[in-house]
Formats: sequence, structure tokens, C-alpha cells
Amino acid sequence: MRIRLIRSGGLLGVPRRAEADTTARPDGTALEGLVHEVLAEADGPPPPGPGVPDAYHYRLAVDDRPPVEFTDPGLTDAQLRLVERVLGEGF
Repeated sequence: MRIRLIRSGGLLGVPRRAEADTTARPDGTALEGLVHEVLAEADGPPPPGPGVPDAYHYRLAVDDRPPVEFTDPGLTDAQLRLVERVLGEGF
């Protein structure tokens, strides 16, 4: 599975991009499970409420599927874990 994640927004507005190929990772199976969880959440209703200024916006593309977008604050646990693993960031 090929995962592409782009983070935009924030105070500086500098986008950050990362790609991961699960076939080349020892944690590939677990990462694929996490991706499937995030994609399943995207089928549900969007979270309520307005965004906040300078929020991070994420765009997730997986293989040939249509991209999924989500915004922080308000990340689900699965989205947060995916961002941490793919972008290599802790919050």
C-alpha cells in the first residue's frame, strides 16, 4: 500500500509531505490497518463545529483511492496515530 500524506496550514503555512510504502516497512500490516480505520471514519459524517485559525489540514491519498481530508483540532485517535507514524511527529 502506498500512503501519501500532506499537512498544510499552521502558523507558517508551510506544507509538509510524506510518503510510506507499507511493503517496505516492518510495521506495514499495522500501518495498513490504521489506514483502513481512517478511511472507514471518512465515510461517516464530518465533525461538527467551525475550524480554528491556523489549523493544520491533512490530505491522505492511498493507492488509487480518492483522497480523504481532515483537520486538527478534532483528529480522531486513528488519524492522530497515522499522522504521527507517517509524518514522524508526536503531539
